[in-house]
Amino acid sequence: MKYISISLVIGSLALISACQQNNNTTNAQHSPKQQTSQQQVATTPQPAVPMAKEAAPQLPDFKFYRVKSGIGFTNADIPANRNTVFILFDPSCGHCQQETELLAKNYEKLKNVNLYFISMNDPALMASFLETFGKELVDKPNVEVLYDRNQEFIQKIHVPAQFPANYVYGSNGVLKNNWDGEKDINFVIAEFTK
Repeated sequence: MKYISISLVIGSLALISACQQNNNTTNAQHSPKQQTSQQQVATTPQPAVPMAKEAAPQLPDFKFYRVKSGIGFTNADIPANRNTVFILFDPSCGHCQQETELLAKNYEKLKNVNLYFISMNDPALMASFLETFGKELVDKPNVEVLYDRNQEFIQKIHVPAQFPANYVYGSNGVLKNNWDGEKDINFVIAEFTK
C-alpha cells in the first residue's frame, strides 16, 4: 500500500510539472510575438503634426472650448471692434499666475479688450484658475478661459518658448504684437490696449 501511495504522489507531481512546463513553453512561444507586436506599435512613426514656428500674422480659423460649459468657441464668437488677446498659459506656471493677478488688478484698463486665457491642460486643472489668481476677471463679459482640446493653438497660431505667451490681434485680426514669458505689467497693458 505504501508503494502505491508513493507512486501516486510521484506520478501526480510529474504530471503537474509537465503541465507547467507546457504552459511555460506556450507562454515563451507567444512572448516574442507579443514583444515584436509591442515593439512595432512603439516604433510605428506617427504622422507629424505641423507646428507654427512663427506667430500667425492673421488670426486663423480655430475652435477652442469654453472651460465652464464645454461649448465650442470660434472666431465668430469674438466681439468685433476691439483688440483680442490670447494668453497661452499653464495653470501651474508661476509667471502665468502672477501675470493673471496683475491683469485682474488692472481690469478697468482692460475692459475694452477681449482677453482669452487658453491652455491645452485638462479642463479640471483650469476650472478654478481665474477664481484663484484673477478674481476680478471672473464673469467679465470680455474674459474667457478656453480649452484647446485639439492643440490648434500650437498648430495654427504659434509654439511659444515660454509661458505665459501673449498674442495681441487688432480688430481686423492682424497680429499687432506677441511675446513669450514674463514682462512688466505696464508694458503688457500698453500693448493690450494700443
